[in-house]
Amino acid sequence: MDINKIYNISSPAVQMAELESPIYKADTDKSFGTFLNAAVEQLDETNSYLHSQEEEEIKLALGLTDNTHDLAIAQAKAQASLQYTVALRDKLLDAYKEIIQIQM
Repeated sequence: MDINKIYNISSPAVQMAELESPIYKADTDKSFGTFLNAAVEQLDETNSYLHSQEEEEIKLALGLTDNTHDLAIAQAKAQASLQYTVALRDKLLDAYKEIIQIQM
């Protein structure tokens, strides 16, 4: 989808952001492998956010930092990413169940 045509935006920054967007890349290659790779990347990203959250919690518990702001940000990122990953998993399972029910 070319948002420049929809909103008549000619900014080079917007054009580059569109081209680097995972949504744009997914539209150009609709193979299952691409979709699966995107799901695996999402899992890796979720794991890194959860790891960052755990590190911030340990730092705060050990007294290495007193910055609760970083902890709150890490927790929010981890929670949002985990919710997205769970929703993605649910959609994948629904699609799998639908495929299994297709009679040949």
